[in-house]
Amino acid sequence: MKKYIKFAVLSPILMILEVVADIAIPYLMSRIVDVGIANQDIEYVLQIGLIMIAAALLAITFGVISSNYGAKAGFGFASEVRLKLYKKIQGFSFANLDKFTVASLITRLTNDCNTLGQVTMMSLRMAVRAPFMMMFALLMALNINASLAKVFVVSIPVLLIVLIIILSKARPLFLKLQTRVDRVNAIIRENLTAIRVVKSFNRQAHEKIRFKERNDSLMFTALKAITLIVFLMPVLNVIIYSTIIAVLWFGGNQVITGSMGSGELISFITYITQILMSFMMMSFFFMQLLRASASVTRIVEVIDTEPEIKEVPVPIKDLEDGSVTFKNVCFCYPESTEKTLKNINLHINSGEVLGIIGSTGSSKSTLVQLIPRLYDTVEGSVLVGNEDVKRYDIKALRDNVAFVLQNNTLFSGTLRGNMKWGNENATDEEIIKALKQAQAWEFVSRYNDGLDHIVEQGGDNFSGGQKQRLTIARALLKSPKIIILDDSTSAVDMATDAKIQRAFKEELSDVTTIIIAQRVSSIQHADRVVVMNEGEIESLGKHAELLSSSPIYREIYESQQKGVGV
Repeated sequence: MKKYIKFAVLSPILMILEVVADIAIPYLMSRIVDVGIANQDIEYVLQIGLIMIAAALLAITFGVISSNYGAKAGFGFASEVRLKLYKKIQGFSFANLDKFTVASLITRLTNDCNTLGQVTMMSLRMAVRAPFMMMFALLMALNINASLAKVFVVSIPVLLIVLIIILSKARPLFLKLQTRVDRVNAIIRENLTAIRVVKSFNRQAHEKIRFKERNDSLMFTALKAITLIVFLMPVLNVIIYSTIIAVLWFGGNQVITGSMGSGELISFITYITQILMSFMMMSFFFMQLLRASASVTRIVEVIDTEPEIKEVPVPIKDLEDGSVTFKNVCFCYPESTEKTLKNINLHINSGEVLGIIGSTGSSKSTLVQLIPRLYDTVEGSVLVGNEDVKRYDIKALRDNVAFVLQNNTLFSGTLRGNMKWGNENATDEEIIKALKQAQAWEFVSRYNDGLDHIVEQGGDNFSGGQKQRLTIARALLKSPKIIILDDSTSAVDMATDAKIQRAFKEELSDVTTIIIAQRVSSIQHADRVVVMNEGEIESLGKHAELLSSSPIYREIYESQQKGVGV
């Protein structure tokens, strides 16, 4: 709130001044009736009337400025919380991200932060106005007629009991409501991201049913919560009007006997209305506060989550070389006791080209994700440049390890902008060189606007093979010491794949290259090939050696050769 402390302080002060002006108006009105009209003193009526108008104008002015300041403080605060939350998420490891769903994180960054901003604004205005209005109005009512103010002994306890009962039932519903919003966001995101798949399989009707189920669940939960609020309003109105009727009865008798003026009765009723309306205002505020408390719980859950990946106090910032060593490495995913990787021992020389192959689910990708510390080992250690990866500055480590995923993402903007993710200071010549190495320049050069060619969200205006080549070029611009290609040429034809491998061999001889592939042709020219099976290294050697020594490798090779023959 530091940036907005001025607004956060001024808003409630101005709100109190507005309340003072509002409280003065019923008293002035009673003076007009009991003094001005009773004595037929027009000059007094006009004088007090002008003071009332001035008080009303002051109340409006204070109210408008207070609202403006409250909005700035409330939504400014929400903006700062959202920024802190976003920065925290950016620092999460893959293990942290596995804990929260993407849809849930989106809801927390948007819906929950907006709710927090709205309630912060209400806290600076409504939560100040209501108690001060109630207190000042009660003092004025007691000043006018202390005996008649005894009606509050009955009405206020009844109001409090109703509020406590309803609010206690509402809180769990608001918590459940936010979870239902998460579920709706999840299915919307999933459906829109995969809309092409949905349409190609003609599953629109099925998706509508799935969405309707979650949408209806959200609606019913919202209705339950809103029903409580709807029920609260008529109950409060009954209490307010019952109190006014009691005041009219007892106060009317006092007016008849002459112990109370007509104007005093009118102002007393106005003060009663202000007191009870303040209670209604507070009840509405508490309703919103309950919803915000659910949002706060979810926001704090993210902020209090400690990143799984932590740096040592004095981290190493320079990598000696691109060598990689796995020493007795074991790994299992969060919330799981089953080891995904078991006793991995492997040394990769700096500048070596290493192929990794194996059946689906053999933990090939998991193995290489330990190198840039996307995950941390459970047992054993991973060394890069002869130092444990846990001793490195994370940014320095990841700047020197380029990772190209099979389904890597392009961002909306231009080709040049996407390429500069690898190196924000890269020149056009450096970008073109990287595109040539990745065999992407052959199609990029055909665009009239070249590097200024527009990239749609997700790179949807490029084919799968084109996207893979562009993401490889982006990784090369980092000038890394280690480059990891995680099945990142799967959508590229074999001829282009061979050109990419040849370019890597000839132009990146000093860069350690790790290639995960499903096709033997993508890795058969590697210096060595690792064959993975159920989280363990089954075999290690050159292509020719593995054909004779590894049954798994031979089976993969022969099945692919038969496929080519067909």
